[in-house]
Amino acid sequence: MPKFVYDFTEGNRDQKDLLGGKGANLAEMTNLGLPVPPGFTITTEACQAYLASGSAPAELSEQVTEKLAWLEGQFGKQLGQADDPLLVSVRSGAKFSMPGMMETVLNIGLNDSSVAGLAKQSSNDRFAWDSYRRLLQMFGKTVLHIDGEHFEDAIDAAKKAKGTTADLDLDAEDLRGLVDTFKAIILRETGKEFPQDPRAQLDAAVEAVFNSWNAPRAILYRRQERIPADLGTAVNVQSMVFGNLGMDSGTGVCFTRDPGSGAQGLYGDYLSNAQGEDVVAGIRNTLPLQDLEKLDKPSFDRLLEIMTQLENHYRDLCDIEFTIERGKLWMLQTRVGKRTAGAAFRIATQLVDQGLIDLDEALQRVTGDQLTQLMFPKFDTSGKPQQITKGMNASPGAAVGKVVFSSDDAVAWAERGEAVILVRRETNPDDLSGMIAAAGILTSRGGKTSHAAVVARGMGKTCVCGAEELDVDTRAKTIQAPGGITIREGDVVSIDGSSGAVYLGEVPVQPSPVVQYFEGQLAAEDGDDLVKAVHRLITHADATRTLKVRTNADTPEDSARARRMGAEGIGLCRTEHMFLGDRAQHVEKLILANSDAERKAALDALEPLQKQDFLEIFEAMDGLPVTVRLIDPPLHEFLPNLTDLAVKVAVAEAKGEDPGHDRELLAAVNRLHEANPMLGLRGVRLGVVIPGLFGMQVRAIAEAAAERKKAGGDPLPEIMIPLVGAVQELELMREESENILTSVAAETGVDLSFIPIGTMIELPRAAVTAGQIAEAADFFSFGTNDLTQTTWGFSRDDVEAAFFTQYLEKGIFGVSPFESLDREGVGRLVSIASTEGRGTKPDLKLGVCGEHGGDPESIHFFHGVGLNYVSCSPFRVPVARLEAGRAAGSGGSDTR
Repeated sequence: MPKFVYDFTEGNRDQKDLLGGKGANLAEMTNLGLPVPPGFTITTEACQAYLASGSAPAELSEQVTEKLAWLEGQFGKQLGQADDPLLVSVRSGAKFSMPGMMETVLNIGLNDSSVAGLAKQSSNDRFAWDSYRRLLQMFGKTVLHIDGEHFEDAIDAAKKAKGTTADLDLDAEDLRGLVDTFKAIILRETGKEFPQDPRAQLDAAVEAVFNSWNAPRAILYRRQERIPADLGTAVNVQSMVFGNLGMDSGTGVCFTRDPGSGAQGLYGDYLSNAQGEDVVAGIRNTLPLQDLEKLDKPSFDRLLEIMTQLENHYRDLCDIEFTIERGKLWMLQTRVGKRTAGAAFRIATQLVDQGLIDLDEALQRVTGDQLTQLMFPKFDTSGKPQQITKGMNASPGAAVGKVVFSSDDAVAWAERGEAVILVRRETNPDDLSGMIAAAGILTSRGGKTSHAAVVARGMGKTCVCGAEELDVDTRAKTIQAPGGITIREGDVVSIDGSSGAVYLGEVPVQPSPVVQYFEGQLAAEDGDDLVKAVHRLITHADATRTLKVRTNADTPEDSARARRMGAEGIGLCRTEHMFLGDRAQHVEKLILANSDAERKAALDALEPLQKQDFLEIFEAMDGLPVTVRLIDPPLHEFLPNLTDLAVKVAVAEAKGEDPGHDRELLAAVNRLHEANPMLGLRGVRLGVVIPGLFGMQVRAIAEAAAERKKAGGDPLPEIMIPLVGAVQELELMREESENILTSVAAETGVDLSFIPIGTMIELPRAAVTAGQIAEAADFFSFGTNDLTQTTWGFSRDDVEAAFFTQYLEKGIFGVSPFESLDREGVGRLVSIASTEGRGTKPDLKLGVCGEHGGDPESIHFFHGVGLNYVSCSPFRVPVARLEAGRAAGSGGSDTR
């Protein structure tokens, strides 16, 4: 019989695949001897079986009964027992923390009978009825899917009738009335009474957790974080401890160091007379953790001991949830905490200095995505912008946008190109889509451990929360700010997640010091602790990695910037970008040429311009390789638009005028027009059908290299023939190129035999015949953008807007194949071509120059395949350097 249920004494932190992150860590804390309320975990395998069949596996009910009996034996009372009830919580717990999953259901086991027993045993009527109304509210919203506004409105009405705005002012009779109201809401909205049977409550909550795995917000979060869809979630059933028994009780969330900045010290939130969901929901503004020392010093001291123990045990920042029940401290959860990008770099190096980890491990604790976040600009406040308030600096960054008050509006406005700031009193998991769409998040309630703060940090979104001076009215879509300021939907605000400041209007930004460091404008020793941490880890990555990192650059300026960023050469110099502007007239003459003489004249005009381009790039990249891709656009791109030109000619003829040159152009455009230019006359085909075109470029490269050599430089050009599908194409172009190189060498007296000639692998046929193509190639560079298009059979420009959204929503794509490499399809072709190419030439140099060369996950794949280098945009070079080091340290495997 498969085992689907484990109590907390049976697991450990290495069983996250089976027990989920929460269950594995509860087991680990139990094994450490920490005060954890007993409970049990239903495995992810049970969830997988449920989702596959639509019903729980037959063995599950019996195993839950067995573990429930064990739990009841621990306390000497039964679930929901009328005179002295055992109560439990039900929480989801996937392998990876997923804010989009089901919310917690507390106090399962309460009903109309046991609420009286709870009141008697606790000697606290208010506590018992508060616990019952919480169960009804959570069960109604989470298990029965009733709109939470119905319950919130009822609470607001009760407080209004009492003449208060505070939940704690509601007494036992008020809460008893709310229980009746909540039961009526459940009956009205579902047509059924709230289940009085405690086991029925438990079973319904467990199934609700299973079903929540495929809830829209969970799917959205998995897609955002690239979490596999087949993992399933575990379910944690844990005996209740109560933080709402009075002012000697409470609940809190804390971190072993600041997840926003990485600073060491006390960091967290605490609420007296509250249950855990009150803290993370942000419904009541919390006290800083330091205040607990005055309220309950013994619990405070014990908490500090446990925080130190857990951080040393996990060797990382820990996120902890705890409850104090009448002076007794209980640990409800721990996990390696989410953190901002800056905190990740600082904490990783701090832990090295503390001797808890080494630099190799520290490198695995940071990511290229986090480094990207650190490279974005910050606010420039030298112009003294109008600060309207200051909240909590929950997640750093500088975000500017138009105010919106709902997640739906945030999504809709963002889809039409607007930058928006999502403003809420507090966020909840239903707001996930809007939080993803928004440039930043602003809330008037909640602490640094609220839902808004935790989710924003995990996503790298700018967030300011707990801005108490703002009166947010989501129905009227207004904010009342200090000084009589009214902010309406569509007004622009700027929020600083590093300081918590909120500004009216748009605030200009200034460069990131991390970018200034990479640009060479700021020495590491002159930078702050973040710059020093980045320097330390990127230096270690450079020493560790085997992949070289080049850049995609077409101008001297981009080349020089990339070199400052640490690029080790150019992996893709697109020469078609050099034929735009004033030079297009020469290409036009080339296309319209009716004789060899006219064609030669056009090429002769282009050659010195090309040579100058290469001279400047070779100078900027002196001593480093420069892979020059010969021209690769459809030729019609250099000619006027077909429709516009046809209209122009027709109008001239209708007026009895001679269209002249425009008629010639129209004929050429018609001749070159292609139904699908991506698959038409481009790449090597141009070199084959237009005599001298590629030869002109090769001569310009050779002459520029010879001139740089004579000037004492060290040019290292590499000639790349694009879009080769057959070795015969490459052989033709190679022969022509070698003849030109020999000719220029003879003319200049400079040996040019060092210039390699290779090809771009961007067609499936090239990949599967790579063994043949390698016979005529000195190197391969994988053009993964076009290889993705030709493998999938679609044009990126045409399909991203047409159906990619639906493909992502339906799970056909977990992520766009243009964003991260399709390993099973395109990656398989890269692997085949690499193996077969090196089978022909063992020393064949392999690189990648598509946009995937700067994607962190794709870099790990390229390392594993054994490529020599990746190439990416100048801005992405530091990211690629870091990820190449991480890939070497992890053996190329994913390190999520």
